[in-house]
Amino acid sequence: MKPRIIVCGLGRTGYRIFNLLRQQGADVVGVSDRPIPGETMNHIIVGDLRSASTLITAGIREAHTLVLAGNDDALNLAILTQAKVINNKIRIINRLLNHTLGERLDQTVVDHVSMSVAELAAPIFTFAALGNKAIGQLRLFNQTWPIHEEIIHENHPWLGRRLSDLWESRSRMLIYFLPTRDEVDLISAVMEGKPLEVGDHLIVGTQPTVRNSRRSWVKQLLKAIANLRKFQEYGRPVALVTLALLLTIFLATLTYVSVNFHVSVVDALYFSVGMITGAGGKEEIAENAPDSIKIFTSVMMIVGAGVIGICYALINDFILGSRLRQFWAVTQVPSSNHYVVCGLGGIGVRIVQQLLQQGHDVVVIERDANNRYLHTARSLGVPVIIEDASISNSLREANVHKARALLAVTSNDMVNVEIALCAKAISPRIAVVVRNHDVQFSVSVQQVFEFESVLCPTELATPSFAAAALGGRILGNGITDDLLWVALATLITPHHPFYGKTVKEAAVHADFVPLYLESQGQTIHGWRLLETPLQENDVLYLTMPATELEQLWRSDVPSAASELIMG
Repeated sequence: MKPRIIVCGLGRTGYRIFNLLRQQGADVVGVSDRPIPGETMNHIIVGDLRSASTLITAGIREAHTLVLAGNDDALNLAILTQAKVINNKIRIINRLLNHTLGERLDQTVVDHVSMSVAELAAPIFTFAALGNKAIGQLRLFNQTWPIHEEIIHENHPWLGRRLSDLWESRSRMLIYFLPTRDEVDLISAVMEGKPLEVGDHLIVGTQPTVRNSRRSWVKQLLKAIANLRKFQEYGRPVALVTLALLLTIFLATLTYVSVNFHVSVVDALYFSVGMITGAGGKEEIAENAPDSIKIFTSVMMIVGAGVIGICYALINDFILGSRLRQFWAVTQVPSSNHYVVCGLGGIGVRIVQQLLQQGHDVVVIERDANNRYLHTARSLGVPVIIEDASISNSLREANVHKARALLAVTSNDMVNVEIALCAKAISPRIAVVVRNHDVQFSVSVQQVFEFESVLCPTELATPSFAAAALGGRILGNGITDDLLWVALATLITPHHPFYGKTVKEAAVHADFVPLYLESQGQTIHGWRLLETPLQENDVLYLTMPATELEQLWRSDVPSAASELIMG
């Protein structure tokens, strides 16, 4: 018997999750606060999402998993508590914007998994900027691997190669195989040494490469010196007013020395500075001078007061305000081969972190000086330019003409398109990755403006929510030809359907692809993995179609669902 899944909150993300689960054959019920056009009441319950009666009508008492797909953290938390009161054994998949709250709930609430659209979508944006057309992601060996689809064509370098030749590589994981003819699973094709033919589809995960990001302090100092020319823009007002102040002091000193030869240059300078700043000192120089000098002194006091006031204000703004920080950020901008991230929201800050982890230089442009992630970015050593990224000068300050790629990931779709067009106008060859919330609009924008990638975060994250709802510790997922496949870890117990079989036998019978096995403190991969028998307490990492996951909770296997490693 398939466990029932309830999807609560059928907005854009929730309805997509609901349809994807239904497409994979899951027993799923949706809960919405308003009717859904074209949907019957058999599969969707309409009512107050927080109401106990609504949840009971949806079958919360017998359900296995509840997916909270709304974008309101407070509402999701209210539904969570109500659901746990009714059924304290239900598994919760909770969409949360607040990452810290999610971690706390994961630690406190039993069978709770918090997920974030930003966290799930950010790696795909990162891979797109790096030139990898990823269709999904896979978390292996403490790294996020991009997953892409290889379609074998006449000029493909893998055409004619045997799948067995591609199996052993540790830096490349074969995920799934869709042959153009002769339906055969990947493991059987590998064992038979099947050659790749035109039209075959092969899903592959590739280990990301990490660049050496170490730089000598000499190079950093030279870069800062080379960028000092940019001081003109940020420090020119302060320099001009300071120069005017010095000229005023010089003029006053010269005048007093010229009129009274008995006054030393030092005394005249001392009196001039004290007069202009208001500190006083050596007043006898003016008191014993002619009336014309007294009038001159009065005028210089007024002029000096104005100049010194303006000078203090500009220096205060430059040092204590944002100008010095802005100047320092601009001087830290890499000169070339870097990535420009426009928009420091939830997705933007995660893109920055992932690019840094892989050893790349990053520059951020953010218009909001009070952005909540500014401290995070600056603590990572990333220069942040507080400007409007849709203005050409802002992009030029980020050296966009020499950057490898630009990612426009603000929360406004039109602003993202404007930023991308502006970047293309400055540097037509730059790779541009654009965030857009409308899937159909994304396709047309990419086709018309020839952007490298236009991605919808909700569309990218939905399969992960659906995969998590189906059970287990999900390591990754992807969709190809409307087939949702998931990567997960499963604990082998004496009651497990794979117990006692070799990995090869279990894989062929259940149509999954083994990635690697953790057994007695060892990690087993490659050809040795296929011949290894599965024993108690082994942890098998595998990928399989979502439609086949039912084998892991079959009713004839006691507590089989619990043998999935939950997380």
